[in-house]
Amino acid sequence: MFFAASLALLAAMLLMLVRLFAGPSLYDRVLALNAFGTKTVLLIGLVGFVTDRPDFMDIALLYALINFVGTIAVLKFFRYRALGDIDDLGVLDADTAATKTDTAVKQEVSSS
Repeated sequence: MFFAASLALLAAMLLMLVRLFAGPSLYDRVLALNAFGTKTVLLIGLVGFVTDRPDFMDIALLYALINFVGTIAVLKFFRYRALGDIDDLGVLDADTAATKTDTAVKQEVSSS
């Protein structure tokens, strides 16, 4: 039973990797990477259950937290083009930063 669950998880992870590399947009790729990380957490938990090692659940929980924080960091970077404070961008609020970033992206798309 657990062997079938492991195979199903590995197949789903393979499909997420395909989506990660072939995704049409950045957000599809980030979503695929987040789903891949979630499935990795499930696989770590499953392996820990099968091998009767409850320590793996701690590792899986830590990996889930890193996956969440990493996803938020990637999305923030691609939205504001920086990981620091909004003040690092030279703007006063997030709306102005988003407008400047959107304008820069539109200019890049129209020039290519």
